[in-house]
Amino acid sequence: MLFTIQVNNKKIKAEKGETILSALNRNGIIIPTLCRMKEFTPTGACRMCVVEVEGRERLVTACSQPVEEWMKIRTHSPRVIMARKTIVELLLSNHPDDCLYCDRNLNCELQKLSEELNIRERRIKGKKTKQRLDQSSPGIVRELSKCILCGRCVRVCEEVITATSLDFINRGRQTHIGAALDRDFNFSSCIQCGQCVLVCPTGALHEKHNITEVQEYLNKHEIVKAIQYSPLVSAGIAEELGIKYSKDFDRNLNAILRKIGFDKVFNTGTGTDVCISEIASQLSEKIEKKKEKALFISACPAWVKYAEQFVPSMIPQLSTVKSPQQITGILIKTIVADQLGVKPEKIFSVSVTPCMAMKYEARRDGMMRKGISDVDTVMTVRELARLIRLNGIDVTNTEKEPGDEPLSGRSSSAVLAEVSGGLAEGVIRSYYFEITGKEIDKQLLKKLRSPGVFRDCSVKIGDNEVKVAVVDGLKGLEKLRTAETAGTAYDLVEVMTCQGGCIHGAGLPFISSKEDLKNRAKLVYQADETEAISLPCKSPSLINLFSKLLKENKDISDKSIFYTHFEKKNVLL
Repeated sequence: MLFTIQVNNKKIKAEKGETILSALNRNGIIIPTLCRMKEFTPTGACRMCVVEVEGRERLVTACSQPVEEWMKIRTHSPRVIMARKTIVELLLSNHPDDCLYCDRNLNCELQKLSEELNIRERRIKGKKTKQRLDQSSPGIVRELSKCILCGRCVRVCEEVITATSLDFINRGRQTHIGAALDRDFNFSSCIQCGQCVLVCPTGALHEKHNITEVQEYLNKHEIVKAIQYSPLVSAGIAEELGIKYSKDFDRNLNAILRKIGFDKVFNTGTGTDVCISEIASQLSEKIEKKKEKALFISACPAWVKYAEQFVPSMIPQLSTVKSPQQITGILIKTIVADQLGVKPEKIFSVSVTPCMAMKYEARRDGMMRKGISDVDTVMTVRELARLIRLNGIDVTNTEKEPGDEPLSGRSSSAVLAEVSGGLAEGVIRSYYFEITGKEIDKQLLKKLRSPGVFRDCSVKIGDNEVKVAVVDGLKGLEKLRTAETAGTAYDLVEVMTCQGGCIHGAGLPFISSKEDLKNRAKLVYQADETEAISLPCKSPSLINLFSKLLKENKDISDKSIFYTHFEKKNVLL
């Protein structure tokens, strides 16, 4: 039901049950917030969204106060502006003055509010928060002195990721956010997804940078510098650098990486095709032997860590195929090393990915051979963009260059794996082609692309009815359990920790709306529709790899090097 309220002496329409903030935003009136996140229950904790309501003695929080008919609201009265300004000044009173060195400099919500509220001097002096730098995690750095206690990271970790790795500790002035028993991250149940980093308004949480290490190796002439990047990286780089993306930008990125100093540039998509093919083989074996339990795809390292910690009973069901990043890494350290005539330890292998959990995965047990890591270091898209700027590369004035063989090609299924449900779809496509000799009608898998934290579909392949499920965000695991309890037996299950898949990875540029996510997904689906090669088995790179290169390399010919192992992990809760 619509009714009228008065805002800043003008009448606007509001809906019964909505909050003041919602009504204001819908009518083009912007109110600052710090603790608020869309689609989360409002808490009003930060008080930044306060407004003046006639008849109320105190200011009210617009994010949590429902509208009432004939309310008279002032959103930017002197009293309101002074309240907001005081809140920011109080936050700044014990905040570090190191903006120039901060990871979120020029992209900090607290900094932006200070600018908007015209704060130009320190009126309130407070005791600085004690410096506590936690770099124990392979992917995430915590700087507690920069935390403003907005609680966003706690809510995301608990309500979306369900890992509950973070919480408020102590009371009063001693309150801060930390892991269990206030220990460092490496003792916690953190699964390294990095979603807390995406929602942090300041630099209290950010990725651990490996730029310095990469720069150091780029200047070692006796070392072969190799880099791989996943299909979504080029679009992410264009987004981060503020240029228009085109499907040929991959070739521009190849030239940019060579200008920086990389000797070999490879596409992780080749490794994705290998991953899809091997999982399809595992699925074929499962169906042939009529194994009852579902095969869980394990290409998401955050999901694997979650399973090892919270649901170890699922470990036997996890596919033991390595992730595309690790497969490409091992191909670089074996086949490419052979072709170049160098020892694997003489190759410095870098991976660029949208996923912060890949930093953790590269350090896992089982991700090395003879003491040599499959991948030496991992960079996020944001890190690579910084490296490009650091080297003074004009991205708008670069030639188009192909990637290096033998890891330059991929199928559209490799691109599709960047969205939730895409890897499962690629596996089913491959299995269908293996059984029938024909490509599957994509409409049969349409349900796997529908919205929601859980979806499933059934496909007739040969004499078997194959049941596939997609868990889009770990909250969907509960719906999977409900379906299985009700008697539904699945053959293949894909789990993605980040809702939407890698398009919402914590290593991509920061976004402000779901519309940005939809645009990333649109790029992926367009690639799947327009590219000529849709199946891994039809990719020339994969054909060459399987029919020739693997047979020539004794270390990798049995494919066992593409597989790893998982085990139960005990951590503090």
